[in-house]
Amino acid sequence: MPLMTWTEEMSVGVKALDDDHKTLIEMLNELNDGIESGQPRVALESVIDGLTRYTKLHFAHEERFFAQAGFPGAAEHKAEHERLTRRVLNIQARFESGQSMELSLEALNFIKNWLTNHILGSDMEYGPYLNAKGIK
Repeated sequence: MPLMTWTEEMSVGVKALDDDHKTLIEMLNELNDGIESGQPRVALESVIDGLTRYTKLHFAHEERFFAQAGFPGAAEHKAEHERLTRRVLNIQARFESGQSMELSLEALNFIKNWLTNHILGSDMEYGPYLNAKGIK
């Protein structure tokens, strides 16, 4: 059973960003599946690395749209991205240093809660603005 499921309620109205969010949710579920099935640490490390890289890529996508549209909340949203990036990099470093299982569960819960709150909260603020600027 997936840890997190995409719903239409999560749509920000910008296909590329919705697709990114769906991919992040799939990756989170892959990490959850790996933990539940007892995959080796090296396999989990690979999933965490991929999730970290994709999160940065997604943030770059959002920020490029913000710049293109002149989104007034861009600076605050970018600061939120930077806080998450620091937290995820810290989780990744701790995992790589050998703090695996409890850290994996911490990472899962943190990322799930952050994704849910971020998508349904601050990401919903930019959707209508970007749509009004022709970004769909």
